[in-house]
Amino acid sequence: MSDIMSYLFETKAVKFCEENKPFWYTSGKIGPYFINTHFVYGSEKEATELLSFIDECLSDKLTLPGKVFEKVLKQYEENSIYHNVIDSMKNYIESHINVDEIDYISGGERRDWFFSNIIAYLLNKPHISIYKDLSTVVSDSKFEGTQKVTNIENKKVLHIADLITIASSYIRAWIPAIKNIGGQMCWSCVVVDRMQGGKEKIEAEGVKSFSLVNVDNTLFETAYKNNIINENQLSMLKKFFENPDETMKQFLTEHPDFLENALYHSDEKTAKRARLLVDGKLYG
Repeated sequence: MSDIMSYLFETKAVKFCEENKPFWYTSGKIGPYFINTHFVYGSEKEATELLSFIDECLSDKLTLPGKVFEKVLKQYEENSIYHNVIDSMKNYIESHINVDEIDYISGGERRDWFFSNIIAYLLNKPHISIYKDLSTVVSDSKFEGTQKVTNIENKKVLHIADLITIASSYIRAWIPAIKNIGGQMCWSCVVVDRMQGGKEKIEAEGVKSFSLVNVDNTLFETAYKNNIINENQLSMLKKFFENPDETMKQFLTEHPDFLENALYHSDEKTAKRARLLVDGKLYG
């Protein structure tokens, strides 16, 4: 899957921090990289535009899947990066799962729909759109009709997502939503697995987990070889991969000004995340 990795770099879906300037994550923790997998839709601009379009359409859950499908099908036909990523995912699924056993494809609000809708179409499977409130609607494989669903009678579901981290969305929403309508989520396939325990969590729930790219030392070394990062950045990334909390705790100890500056930062979002770190004693 080296092509997918190169697309992650090309679209800046993977961003590495400058030396001694880790990123602030939503949780209040810090880290040396972040991933916006949906950028492989073609670019950050195009991905952001699709997200905004989805937001505009969210008020009507029955018409949204068809509208999103129209956009992603057009992008699939016109954008080579997105086309190749989707084809790679389709080929990967066909070589790892007996497609005849899949009854439905599902995708959760919102970024999953960048990938799940078009995969459902290409595999000729009906698509279940899962909303954050756990409500669900089912579309035929060509998205010509969409309806509410109450019971899919123990049918088998493949969930498609952009990435998996600690699988909180799966545990909180996607798996329960499929159970609520009498289905079984049997498989999950994501573009990126951040290797933070999500795979193990969903496999404990009976969901076989697959990914096109794993975020590990191979990814970091590829970035180093391509002169995207330097040796010091590579060293931090490798330490972070082995022990994220201990690595970032050590960084904060060695760079006390970093946290102090963040707490009084002019950017409200940064200050809020720094406060989360302090108040929650996230690194002890």
